[in-house]
Amino acid sequence: MKKYLAIVFVAAFALVSCNKYLDMTPTDRVSAKTIWETTQSAEYNINYLYTYIWDLNSSPTVIGLTEALTDEMKYTSYNYNALCYIPSEMAYGGSVLKASYVDSYMGYWGTLYTAIRQTNEALNYLDAYGKMDEWDKYRLEAEIRFMRAYLYFELVKRYKDIIIYDKDLTAITKDKALSSEQAAWDFIEEDLNYAAANLPEPADAGGRLNKGIANAFITRAMLYAKRYDAVILAAKKVEVMGYKLESTYKDAITKTLAQGNKESILQYTFDYDKGITHSFNFYYTPGGDYALIDSKGGAYGVPTQEMVESYEYAVGGFPDWSEWHNAKGTAKTPPYALLEPRFQATILYNGAKWKDREIEPYVGGIDGYATWKTEKEPKGKTVTGYYLRKLVDENYNVNTSASSQPFIFLRYAEVLLNYAEACFRQNKLTEANDAVRAIRTRVGLPYSDKGGDDLWAAIRQERKVELAYEGLRYWDMRRWELGSEDYPLGLANYQQHGLKIERNGEGFTYTYVSVDEKDRTFPTKMYRFPMPESELNSNSLVNQYEEWK
Repeated sequence: MKKYLAIVFVAAFALVSCNKYLDMTPTDRVSAKTIWETTQSAEYNINYLYTYIWDLNSSPTVIGLTEALTDEMKYTSYNYNALCYIPSEMAYGGSVLKASYVDSYMGYWGTLYTAIRQTNEALNYLDAYGKMDEWDKYRLEAEIRFMRAYLYFELVKRYKDIIIYDKDLTAITKDKALSSEQAAWDFIEEDLNYAAANLPEPADAGGRLNKGIANAFITRAMLYAKRYDAVILAAKKVEVMGYKLESTYKDAITKTLAQGNKESILQYTFDYDKGITHSFNFYYTPGGDYALIDSKGGAYGVPTQEMVESYEYAVGGFPDWSEWHNAKGTAKTPPYALLEPRFQATILYNGAKWKDREIEPYVGGIDGYATWKTEKEPKGKTVTGYYLRKLVDENYNVNTSASSQPFIFLRYAEVLLNYAEACFRQNKLTEANDAVRAIRTRVGLPYSDKGGDDLWAAIRQERKVELAYEGLRYWDMRRWELGSEDYPLGLANYQQHGLKIERNGEGFTYTYVSVDEKDRTFPTKMYRFPMPESELNSNSLVNQYEEWK
C-alpha cells in the first residue's frame, strides 16, 4: 500500500499550550531498534510525524481558524468559547490580552517542543539502528529534518526568539537560554536545504515528502525570515518540477492529486471507508443542509461583508458597495453574480447554487439568519448573510460528522505569490509583476505592470483573495507588522459586518449590520506571543519577552 501523507491521520497531539514544564529527557523505547532497522518500519514510524502538519493546519489555535482574527470570518455563537466567542474577544483586545490568556488560546510552546523532541529522537534512532541502504537512510533523515524544520517554523512565527534543541539528546537540560530569531532561521534553513537536496523527485516519492514540498515550503519559511534570495531560488526549483496553475480556480482547490491536480504540492487525502476522516464540514457547511433533515449543525464560522467586498468584478475593478452600507436597508440586489471566479468558488450568498438547491441565508430561510450575540446559539444560521464554500465538501453527508474531502496546504499559486513578494523586496519588478499577472490571468482579470506602493498593494490584495481561508492572512499581517494599523491597511479600529436579508414580496431587503459589539484592535505586542509561565517557572535562563513584561 502506498504511504500517502493521509494514511496516518490520528490525533497526534492535544493542541494545548498551558502544559507544565516538559521534561526533555528522552525515555527508553524497547522496540526502537526493531522499528528503525528497516526502511518499511522506519517509514511507518515517520508517518506519525507527518500528522503534525495536519494538526497545526486544522487547529492552528485553540480557538479555531485564525481567519476569525482578521476581516475574513466571523464565528457565529456568543454562547460557546472556542470556535465562537473567544475569537471575537481576542480581536477586541484591550485588558483581556494578558500573557496567560494569549498563551492559553494561541501558543503551542509545550506541544511543539514535545513534537520536536520526537523528531530529534527519530534522528538518533535512525542513525543508531538503521540498516537500510545509504540512499534510503539519507531520504529518511531528510523526511525527519523537514518535519523538524516545519515544527521550528511554527515556533518562530509565533515567538521569534526560541530555544533550539538538535539531535544531541545529551544537551537537553532543564535550564537553557533562548537563541536569537536569526539563529533559529539558520537552523530551519539548514534542515530545509538538507531535505530539498535528499528527498526524491515528486514522481518518485510514492506519496511521501519530496523535493517539491521541501522547496515550496522554503518559499514560505524564508519569506518570514526575510531571506528573499532563498525564496526566489526555491521558487524557480519548484517551477521546473512541472507544477503549474490549474486552468480554473475551483479545480485548484477541489481536484485531488489522483485526479491530476498539477497545482497541488502538499495535499492531504482521506478515506471514509478506512475511517481516515476529519470534521471540517460539520463546523462550516451551510446550516440549511442540516435543517432539511430536521437537525442542527454547520456554520460555526461564516465569511464577512468585508471579505465579500475584497473581490473585483469578473471584468476587473471593484463594485461601489455604498448602496448596501445602509442601516435602513435597500431592495437592490448586490452584484454577487458579477464578481470574479474566486468569489464564486469561495463564498455562498443569497441565491447561490449549492447541491440541488439555492442558499437561503435570510430571515425565515432554510439556512436562516441570526442576530449575532442576541441569538447566542445560531445552530447553523448565518450572522452575516454568507456561508463558506471554499474547503467545504458539496457532497458531504450531513448525517455523519465524518468528512473525507482532501485539503491542500501548499500549492503553486502560493509559491508564485511568495516569489512575487520576494522579487518586489529585491527590486525585481518585472518578475514580481509577471507572477501577479499569472495569478490574475487564471481567473480572467486584467493586469498592468506596477511599481512601488501600487505593486506592494497588488501583491497583498492577491494574497488575500487567492489564498483566502487557507490559514495565511493572520500570519501575513503579523509578519508584515501591519496588523496594528487602522483598517483597511491593518486590523485595528474597525468592525466586521454582514447583510441582514429579509423577504420583501418577490425580492429581498438587504440591511447593513455590524457583527461586533466594539471596535477590533491589534496591539503591537501581538506580533509575538508570550512565553508560557510553565517555561518561565522551570527554566532559570529565560525571561518573559519585553513586550509582555
